[in-house]
Amino acid sequence: MRHQVKKNRLSRPRGQRRLLVGNLATSLILHGKIQTTKARAKAIQPVIDKLIITAKTKDKRIAIQAVGKILQTEASSKILFDKLVKKYQDRATGFTKISEIGFRAGDAAPLVQIELM
Repeated sequence: MRHQVKKNRLSRPRGQRRLLVGNLATSLILHGKIQTTKARAKAIQPVIDKLIITAKTKDKRIAIQAVGKILQTEASSKILFDKLVKKYQDRATGFTKISEIGFRAGDAAPLVQIELM
């Protein structure tokens, strides 16, 4: 039974969801901020936090392997290890900020901007 197990499934099978989250995380690291729906932003926020914490605390080789499973490009991994680890060295959590920007024109889905603080 699935008592008290709550996940944001984003209405996709596991493989598609994993790729979607990886693509969104890669775009966020590459560009610094992205516009997406509220559900997707809430789904990638803990992933970004785990990536930065892993890159900060783990051994370099283990961190590269863990980050490579989620991020899609080598450029995003370099930005994570070179810039973001130094930027957030003294911060424990709270690496991203979600701010609402309105509603999408087609289906009125709530749009947000998620950015690295």
